[in-house]
Amino acid sequence: MIQAIIFDYGGTIDTNALHWSEVLWEGYQHMGIPVSKEEFRTSYVVAERALAKHPYIHPEHNFFDLLTIKCDIETKDLMERGVWQVNDKERKQKSDGVATYCYKYVLKVLEVSRPVIAKLAEHYPLVLVSNFYGNIETILKDFHLEYFKHIVESAVVGVRKPDPQIFQMGVDALRNIMNKTADELPSKDILVVGDSFSKDIVPATKIGCQTVWVKGIGWGNEEVNESVPTHIINNIKELSEVVEK
Repeated sequence: MIQAIIFDYGGTIDTNALHWSEVLWEGYQHMGIPVSKEEFRTSYVVAERALAKHPYIHPEHNFFDLLTIKCDIETKDLMERGVWQVNDKERKQKSDGVATYCYKYVLKVLEVSRPVIAKLAEHYPLVLVSNFYGNIETILKDFHLEYFKHIVESAVVGVRKPDPQIFQMGVDALRNIMNKTADELPSKDILVVGDSFSKDIVPATKIGCQTVWVKGIGWGNEEVNESVPTHIINNIKELSEVVEK
């Protein structure tokens, strides 16, 4: 029996299981940035580490702001490493173009994922558990995704996936929201939905939750065991069918 649901955000709700590196790479190709995918991925990692280490992202930043900052870090790294021979004006113009492409991509995906979440919110309390930068509430408001009773955000709580503790925080929040004990709301009655096998499915399974793996195109280096998830789907629009079973 499912009593409540925990969602991942990035890669699950906003891209429908397409890894963000792939979305950004599409943007690079769309803008004609002449670098290899390998060189892009190096700069992608540089930007991810920079965003995790430094407070570039502020709570009031919406998702377009975030994308602009992220792409700026990536493209500056490509230029500084000599991978992309370009002047700063052109770099900035193409960098902003990538951010715009990716933002429009998310808006299109949300046409699919938002109605699914809205429907589930009518029947289940929802909690969001996400590795994010401290601005997830602004993003949810911007995207009209204010269906979550509680948000557990890594930058706020100081715990990151794949640590199972961050999912336990989500479970504890649901028990408080529903005013139920661990016996009344056991972990096995909570469904966790995520796109990352190693960061979502494995840690959620470790604390006893049911899981739905939205399986898409990942980073490419995960070792997976498809017997671990309770359910596997390939598109978030299939989620309602899983929950109704």
